[in-house]
Amino acid sequence: MKNILADCPDGDGIILRVFCIEDYDAVVTLWRRSEGVGLNESDTRDAIAAFLRRNPRLSLVAQKRGRIIGAVLCGHDGRRGYLHHLAVSKRHRQHGIGRQLVNACMMKLRKIGIQKCTIFLFAENVTGRKFWIHNGWSLRADIQLMQIRLDDNKSVK
Repeated sequence: MKNILADCPDGDGIILRVFCIEDYDAVVTLWRRSEGVGLNESDTRDAIAAFLRRNPRLSLVAQKRGRIIGAVLCGHDGRRGYLHHLAVSKRHRQHGIGRQLVNACMMKLRKIGIQKCTIFLFAENVTGRKFWIHNGWSLRADIQLMQIRLDDNKSVK
């Protein structure tokens, strides 16, 4: 199979490979079933296709017997890397698949010169926060996320 990055170390037939737009339906189904993942207009097929084109070969899926059981979007802005929507199906959690997806993304970001990576985590996502902290990520209490909707035709006054 093309685009295979690695076999997962549990020897259970799980592979990591590049997320292709053909994976979209299966990945969105996984995301919708995963607590802590919030989908919106930025997650349409067209929007994800554009993200994958702008960040070639960085986003990944985990697959077992042809079925997608994990996924993560990975991209960068030239300075910082970003991970979005990391999810592993409930029955395949606690086997290192999420960690493998994240580590593979970080390796890819390092290879292109990105030195820091950021995630967006819902404040109430306690399980997600435990996962990220357990894997060496730090909560930044010194910054806050702000956002504006561009489709509201607002401009700086």
